Amino acid sequence: MGLIFRSKANKALDRAEDPRETLDYSYQKQLELLQKVRRGVADVATSRKRLELQLTQLQQQSAKYEDQGRKALSLGREDLAREALTRKANMQSQINDLETQYQQLQAEEEKLTLASQRLQAKVDAFRTKKETIKATYTAAQAQTRIAESFSGISEEMGDVGLAIQRAEDKTAQMQARAGAIDELLASGALDDASGLGRKDDIEAELERVAGGSDVELELARMKAELGGGPSSGPAAIEQGKPQQAPQDAHPQDTPRINYNKG
Repeated sequence: MGLIFRSKANKALDRAEDPRETLDYSYQKQLELLQKVRRGVADVATSRKRLELQLTQLQQQSAKYEDQGRKALSLGREDLAREALTRKANMQSQINDLETQYQQLQAEEEKLTLASQRLQAKVDAFRTKKETIKATYTAAQAQTRIAESFSGISEEMGDVGLAIQRAEDKTAQMQARAGAIDELLASGALDDASGLGRKDDIEAELERVAGGSDVELELARMKAELGGGPSSGPAAIEQGKPQQAPQDAHPQDTPRINYNKG
């Protein structure tokens, strides 16, 4: 169960991970580390400067005791001269300790300064590489999206294709429904509720008779063309060339057609 959970979590993290965000986060962490190192350098430098000021004060005080000893000795006060030189000796011990600490802080400051400079160089190099990787990743991502769009395998293009297919299916369905309704209205299976296209039985019968008359007239014309003239025969009919009646044909040779026949 633990292995399954870790594999699922790793897969989810892999989908959610953006290398550009990871690089920016790493760069931010390096900047924070560099800032800490710089603060350390500043703290050590501050301590070194404080010791330097103390050393300066002690050295001035030691020089003062030495002057007092000389002055007391010149006045014949050997006891005062001895006291001044004793204080100077005690102060010199403090000066020696502070000088040792000062040298240690100075060495530590130099190490931290060198580390800060090296870290700064690494951060600068990482920033350059980070921007290069980000630009390359962005270009590759754009190229992949364009390729997926052209190939139609991207989610966006898949949604567009599905929408187009649904629209075409809906249009075809509406066209089929409209055609079916027109046919039902024409056949009389459905009534036109608006009354605009409704025909009564007399009008429908007149249209039917008129259509039949047109057919009878066309049939009579064809019979006249096929049966009028001695040159017409089966051969002419088979060739599809109807023969014209001669100029001197008698009127009685042409069959009489009653065009008024309904």
